[in-house]
Amino acid sequence: MLKSSHDLVGGSLASDPASPEELLTAENVSLRLLLTQAKLSAETLLAQAGIDAKEREAADKLQKLILEELHHRIKNTLATVGAIASQSLRNAPNMRDAQHAIEGRLLALGRAHDLLLQVRWTGADLRKIVSGATEPFDNADKPRFSIDGPDVEMASGAVIAIAMTLNELCTNTTKFGALSVPDGHVDVSWVVDAARLRFTWKEQGGPAVAAPTRQSFGTRLIETLGRQLKGDVKLTYAPDGFVYVLDVPLASLES
Repeated sequence: MLKSSHDLVGGSLASDPASPEELLTAENVSLRLLLTQAKLSAETLLAQAGIDAKEREAADKLQKLILEELHHRIKNTLATVGAIASQSLRNAPNMRDAQHAIEGRLLALGRAHDLLLQVRWTGADLRKIVSGATEPFDNADKPRFSIDGPDVEMASGAVIAIAMTLNELCTNTTKFGALSVPDGHVDVSWVVDAARLRFTWKEQGGPAVAAPTRQSFGTRLIETLGRQLKGDVKLTYAPDGFVYVLDVPLASLES
């Protein structure tokens, strides 16, 4: 290290060794010079480290939340599948009918999940749900469904409930109702009034309707799904066609 001018003796450098304080000062000067040259400062480095730490913490929390939500959805789905299999087997007259019932209900559940996946489980529009549920039972050459209603965005839980309900209604009308005959037709409509949605399924042109002598699993299922949405379900077995009505608060569909 160079000495100041008063330390020069006879035009030469003094031979006194540098003190520890002087060495530390020189090291600090060198460090500050390096930081300046790199256009960094100790404050910037610390701030950057703090940001990175927060980002890592946020990423860890997000990953934990996603895993917990996935676990919750899987448990719910497995519970639904278990109930479908158990009740279908219990109520079917034979194994072949039970197999068809289970397959149909699982396909409906799968279609509902496909729709939710397309919108990243944020929800879906009611018209898309109705169209997706009725399409497998419709006829492109001679449409069997009329669909009419305003746009209504629904949360994922409501999407699955409505999709499963529609599958039961479609299956029933194909076997026993309006769509069991060539000229049968189903009107599906909904209106929104006073923060409530009134959804109506009305069959026309089918065979004469009579109330069932016992309540099937499909009937219990659509009534249960309606109650899950805090809605009122009404089933009318009118002679000229079966009618299903769901009156439900919009808040139950959107939350």
